[in-house]
Amino acid sequence: MTDKSKEIQKRVEGSREDIIEFMRDIVAIPSMDSKIGEVGERVQAEMKKLGFDEVRFDKMGNTIGRIGNGKRVMVYDSHIDTVGIGDPSSWQWDPFKGKVEDGIFYARGACDEKNSTPGMIYGLAIARDLGLLDGWTVYYFGNMEEWCDGIAPNTFVEVDPQIKPDFVVIGEPTKMLVYRGHKGRLEMKVTAKGKSAHAASNHLGDNAIYKLLPIIAGIRDLEPKLGDHEFLGHGKITVSDMHVKTPSINAVPDEAIIYIDRRMTFGETKEAVKKQVEDLIPAEFKDTVKLEELFYDEPSYTGFVFPVDKYFPAWAYEENHPLVQAGQEARTMIGLPEAKPGKWNFSTNGIYWAGKAGIPSIGFGPGDEETAHTVNDSVSLDDVVKATEFYAILPSLIK
Repeated sequence: MTDKSKEIQKRVEGSREDIIEFMRDIVAIPSMDSKIGEVGERVQAEMKKLGFDEVRFDKMGNTIGRIGNGKRVMVYDSHIDTVGIGDPSSWQWDPFKGKVEDGIFYARGACDEKNSTPGMIYGLAIARDLGLLDGWTVYYFGNMEEWCDGIAPNTFVEVDPQIKPDFVVIGEPTKMLVYRGHKGRLEMKVTAKGKSAHAASNHLGDNAIYKLLPIIAGIRDLEPKLGDHEFLGHGKITVSDMHVKTPSINAVPDEAIIYIDRRMTFGETKEAVKKQVEDLIPAEFKDTVKLEELFYDEPSYTGFVFPVDKYFPAWAYEENHPLVQAGQEARTMIGLPEAKPGKWNFSTNGIYWAGKAGIPSIGFGPGDEETAHTVNDSVSLDDVVKATEFYAILPSLIK
């Protein structure tokens, strides 16, 4: 361990209790349904306490903190919204107060993804204090991601603050490994139109649900035929939701809609993915069953609207990429055991940063994505603190 990493470790250990208290504070503030105003205010208070040069909300309502004015620009990305808690009776502890057991903190957002915020903010402040950010402008970007991943960084680059960074670190859980990519995604819906009739005279109607049955079965059976890649893995597809319109439960439905989540690996194009589903529509239903890409235009809690299509390319960087190598070196310098870079199974804001905008990005964060969105949402508090060392040392290692 070098003198630089020893000094970082000393500073981080001196801030340990503050880091953990900050972590518990932000988890205790509900931030579901992209309503991140209150938790953003708590995050901003911590950045102001630590002397960030700029602290504010952007137009969408995300939280931005900046240190420095250098020519090289880096963003530390951590979404501070969470999914809901589902059935409250399924939790054996308060999902916001949480509990600590054997050093593991269990609470909503503990893994996904408030876990990286304390380390990022304290890590950047420590790096500044040690002179490790000379020549850099670094941003902490606490954003909303759960309902449309990629939209917040899209606004960062194109709307506010209109900056295209040179590098991005995504704080989604990586089990303290460096991650270098994940599959892309296309969200679609299939709408079937029918004709309503009284259920007692159903022969006079045209049941929209029945028109979707062969398509649902086709989607179920399609996955083994999807593309594969040695690093990103196999393509995935599933019917994720279904809505039916009917005059009553005693009537033939005149409309039915299924929603499709299609995870795309390298070598799969949007056009080919759409055609795979189009080909499942029986010829006799082509006039009454239509496939569409999904489009996101819901206003944020501030009322800001940024329309975006819900197509996101797969992305990955090679192990020898300078940012990946810097991440690996950072792990070594802070004393983590040697391990190869990995990938996420789920999707992150990397679908915009790297997938659409082509900005070199890696992931690093405490926690295991398998606990995300579950009642066992959790993270090791030691790892929350340890991750601070990684975030502090990384910028100084990027060539």
